[in-house]
Amino acid sequence: MSRSRRQPSLSQLRAFAAVAEHLHFRDAAAAIGMSQPALSGAVATLEKTLGVTLLERTTRTVLLSPAGERLAVRAKAVLGEVGAFMEEAEAVRAPFTGVLRLGVIPTVAPYLLPTVLGLVHDRYPALDLQVHEEQTANLLEGLAGGRLDLLLLAVPLGVPGVVELPLFDEDFALLTPIGHWLGGREGIPREALKELRLLLLDEGHCLRDQALDICREAGRVNAPVKTTAAGLSTLVQLVAGGLGCTLLPRTALRVETSRNNRLLTGYFADPAPSRRIALAMRTGAARAAEYRELAAALRAELRPLPVRVLNEGGQG
Repeated sequence: MSRSRRQPSLSQLRAFAAVAEHLHFRDAAAAIGMSQPALSGAVATLEKTLGVTLLERTTRTVLLSPAGERLAVRAKAVLGEVGAFMEEAEAVRAPFTGVLRLGVIPTVAPYLLPTVLGLVHDRYPALDLQVHEEQTANLLEGLAGGRLDLLLLAVPLGVPGVVELPLFDEDFALLTPIGHWLGGREGIPREALKELRLLLLDEGHCLRDQALDICREAGRVNAPVKTTAAGLSTLVQLVAGGLGCTLLPRTALRVETSRNNRLLTGYFADPAPSRRIALAMRTGAARAAEYRELAAALRAELRPLPVRVLNEGGQG
């Protein structure tokens, strides 16, 4: 076999990395649980395999050669990746361990994450949950490309290759400034949306699209819609300032209205306009059983919220 095709073993790389770290054969051997002769032999074999001198040895000191300094960085990186590979394999064998990369839309994250994080902390302590807040289009791209594992967002998506695990339906409320004729009313007809000065989120937010759909269903065609906010918190403050009204999901009401006393909340007549929130995963996901179990556990935790919890089939 030619030298260019020979490859070092992990044992050799581990021995070299230990010597590079400790610059002492005895200490390096003790650190990785290898005898000193075996460690010396592994490093020598690695040098022969690579055709490169990695260490400068004297009777008293061990130094890295210039090539050894460069390759020590690579060896450490390789061993780190091997460790990550083994951790991932362990996660496959043991459910709810390892990394779970969860993508969440901005109009859900501040209001549901306390419940999600509390559930994971209490029930799945070995799960390394990593949260990414992004708009729907970016989340779907991340899911398809493998950057994200699971999404928490509004559905339906209508995207091939994505399985939706419905969690709940929630109604929209009408948020108005103090003194508005609809402020604090119950049983508001949807038709009231026809002529309101309406404030919505910027382009790209699914909540904006949902609100526009609701307005069209109510018969709103040409009435102007003011788009002035990148987030719900800003939108609510604009309403409090008297610039207009907005539609707010019920899960967001307590958080967003508690900071300002110049707001009133109105509620629509049944059936109120609503949205559906679900988890979404790739079709055929290796951890599909875990995600379904997580969805079931999350439904139970969500019951105290002002929502209508669904079963896996999407029924209440």
